[in-house]
Amino acid sequence: MIPSKITSMADAIARVVPSGASVCMGTALEAAIPFAAGHEIIRQRLQNLTLIGPISDMLFDQLIGAGCVARFIGAWVGNVSSGLGHNYRRAFEQGIPRPIAVEDQSNFTIALSLLAATLGAPYIPTRALLGTGFLDSNPAFKRAEDPYSGDPIVLVPALVPDVTILQVQRADAYGRCHLWGTVGISREAAFAARRVIVVAEEIWPTERIVADPNLILVPDVKVAAVVHEPFGALPAPLQGFYGRYTEFFTRYHEASRTPEGFARWLDEWVLGVVDWKGFLDKLGTDALKALVPRRVLLSEPLDYGA
Repeated sequence: MIPSKITSMADAIARVVPSGASVCMGTALEAAIPFAAGHEIIRQRLQNLTLIGPISDMLFDQLIGAGCVARFIGAWVGNVSSGLGHNYRRAFEQGIPRPIAVEDQSNFTIALSLLAATLGAPYIPTRALLGTGFLDSNPAFKRAEDPYSGDPIVLVPALVPDVTILQVQRADAYGRCHLWGTVGISREAAFAARRVIVVAEEIWPTERIVADPNLILVPDVKVAAVVHEPFGALPAPLQGFYGRYTEFFTRYHEASRTPEGFARWLDEWVLGVVDWKGFLDKLGTDALKALVPRRVLLSEPLDYGA
């Protein structure tokens, strides 16, 4: 009998994400961002992390402001409804609360880097970077010559995260999971990583998860831990479960304009609560109910008959 991988968020982070690890999050762009996992990383005071991701909205800004991050590999850190992250700017420009190194990427090159790792390839060639400033800002991108045509190309090297953390709608006890809506580069990030943490809104019986094998995002052999954490992506949206809590993003952006304001926000919303349930309790039942979809919109059924 295969043992269950279900555990608490605190245990999953403690076992799977050591200080100094490279962690990929926010792989569905503005949706399904694993805020619950990020807050637990902060509470456990992990250090010297490398963050990998396309946008991840304000989660990366919080991790940077909490002093957990030594390096960022990605396109942008901020709040898509308000602007560039204040902690990210302070860390890069002033070294507050600590200096961070930045590897400049685009959303497209992050996808290519993870795809290369998924395929076991050292790099993926592209023409998309020709004529851009990325060849100056990121020395990891190498100009080369297409051996077939002789045309110039750019080589985007493979990127292998130590851990990818995925927020999904449902999973079984072993890590087989379903994610729908905006998926982004979640599959590539999961396949590229050495280990995966799956954070699920619901835990379903295995027979129901595998009933539609096309929906399974990642094989269970890649999954190190499964965490049942309802509303685990808030304030980001998760298709079919809750919408984006835009007001919370706005309040955070204002609070984090100064280091002192961010410290107060962090004490109240992350360090001042024991776990994610404590965070949700602070938000209040009314706020959560207001984010739940008001109508059901089911997909078309599939016929697997032979």
